[in-house]
Amino acid sequence: MATAALNRYTPEEYLALERHAEFRSEYLNGRIIAMAGGSPEHADVVLNIGSELRARLRPRGCRVFVNDVRVRIASPTGYVYPAVVAMCAQALFLDTRPRTLLNPQLVVEVLSDTTEPYDRVEKFEAYRAIDSLLEYVLVDSRRVRVERYARQGDFWVFSSESDPDAVIELSSVGDSLSLREIYADVEFPGSSVEDE
Repeated sequence: MATAALNRYTPEEYLALERHAEFRSEYLNGRIIAMAGGSPEHADVVLNIGSELRARLRPRGCRVFVNDVRVRIASPTGYVYPAVVAMCAQALFLDTRPRTLLNPQLVVEVLSDTTEPYDRVEKFEAYRAIDSLLEYVLVDSRRVRVERYARQGDFWVFSSESDPDAVIELSSVGDSLSLREIYADVEFPGSSVEDE
C-alpha cells in the first residue's frame, strides 16, 4: 500500500533518505511515497507469482525479484518497488546498495484498495518509459482478476482474465501462469478460488 507525502524532493534527496530509511518508499514526480504493509491475500498472491516464476525461469538463467528490488524509471525520474519483476537478459543495476534495477522485462503489481489508482495510472505511465519493459501485469488481491498489458511496438495491448481456469501468457519471459497458480491458497472473504 502507498500513501503520498506533500513535500517535493530531488532524486538525490530521495536516494540519500532511502539509504538510511527504516522502511521502503517510492519516488515519483518529486514525491516520496511511503510503502505500507499489505493484506494476507496480497502477500499470498505476490509469493505465489514470485515462487512459480522463479522455479520455472531460473533454470533458463532468468532472474525474478519480489518486493525488495528497486526499479529506476527515467522519465519522469522515479524509483519504485514492483511486487514482482523479472528479466531473461543480464540484469543491469544503477548502484550497489541498495541495488536499483534498470532493465526489467516483466513487472507485476498486485492491486489493493489503496494502491489501485496509483498502480493503474501513475506507475503504469512511468513504467511505459522503460525501454526494456515488455509486459505490465496487474493482479487484483481482492478478487480473481488479472490484467495484462503487452508492448507491441509503440502500443500496449490489453487483455484480462477472471476465470480461475484461465492462463495468462507472459511472452516477455517465455512462460505463462494459470490463475489457479496465482491465487493458490488465497481465501477471499466469503469464498476461495477453489469455490469458483
